[in-house]
Amino acid sequence: MALFNTPTSSHHDSWLTPKSAWADIKEYIPNKIVWESFFGNGRSAGYLRELGFTVVSEDVDFFEHNMGEVIVSNPPFSIIKEIMVRLFEIDKPFIMLMPSGKLGTQYFRQWKDKGLQIIIPKKRINFDKMVDGVVSKKKSACNFDCYYYCYKINLPSDMVWL
Repeated sequence: MALFNTPTSSHHDSWLTPKSAWADIKEYIPNKIVWESFFGNGRSAGYLRELGFTVVSEDVDFFEHNMGEVIVSNPPFSIIKEIMVRLFEIDKPFIMLMPSGKLGTQYFRQWKDKGLQIIIPKKRINFDKMVDGVVSKKKSACNFDCYYYCYKINLPSDMVWL
């Protein structure tokens, strides 16, 4: 996920995706050019490449660019509403790793008829914290669950349990 430097982002949004999070859903990621749209430290894109995907990922503003054929990313959680609006404007397949609690928010209901599908991980994902551009060596367990929110991915069912 990006260290997203905009006035609307928070320095608390610098939580990076571990390789295991992408490896767990490798079979569901389409064999298309992946845009890892939130650059972070670049490792997430590297992990996707290691898993065999062709990936574009640059430290650019998600709201001003549109790359790849499918978006696979872990966006800044503080601006998920704005990100979801942009994703549906772009209207290309995506897999976004976001808190499970977003499903229960009032604003998320506006997309209930968009064909979203969910992949539920087998356990909580423990993200790496980036502080001042450096991944923290301090490890702590994540205290909330995240799901993979999918659009135009054509999963075998609307809810996939890993």
